[in-house]
Amino acid sequence: MQFHIQETMSKGLKTTIDEELDVSDLFKGRQDVYRTGPLHVMLQVTGHEGFIEVDGKLAIDLELACSRCLEPVKDHTVIRFSEVFKRAASDVDRDEDMEEEESDFIEVDADRLDLRPYVEEALQLFMPFAPLCSNDCKGLCQTCGQNLNEHTCSCSTEKIDVRFAALKDLFKE
Repeated sequence: MQFHIQETMSKGLKTTIDEELDVSDLFKGRQDVYRTGPLHVMLQVTGHEGFIEVDGKLAIDLELACSRCLEPVKDHTVIRFSEVFKRAASDVDRDEDMEEEESDFIEVDADRLDLRPYVEEALQLFMPFAPLCSNDCKGLCQTCGQNLNEHTCSCSTEKIDVRFAALKDLFKE
């Protein structure tokens, strides 16, 4: 997934990427990700005069922890990927460009463009935020930790307003 920037732009090359990447190292140490499949990358890279356009999608099968009960949730995630890259301007050009507004381009200083870091970043940014095993998941008991989807517990569900908690024993005999 590396391209020579100048050659791709000047010749207007068009390339299709259809690869599978092992991204398990990205999620090492994360307790909310139980398992990941390979990341399927399907991208179209097009060189234009002065920039490189990359469009396509990323797809991955994940097994995540339910945000309420921590049971495994299988999820197939498809992420739309679209970026535009250009060569970084020289120091003289940068001073002139500082006055202009921010551009929609990602500037690349090297001679080669490696798409892997950008693909990995997109995957991490678009991970499901709070996956649920079902919309009516009851979660875990706050007192004993019992999964309330499987069994009910005998813990007290009485709610006491914390502002009046000190008064609850005032009239006990």
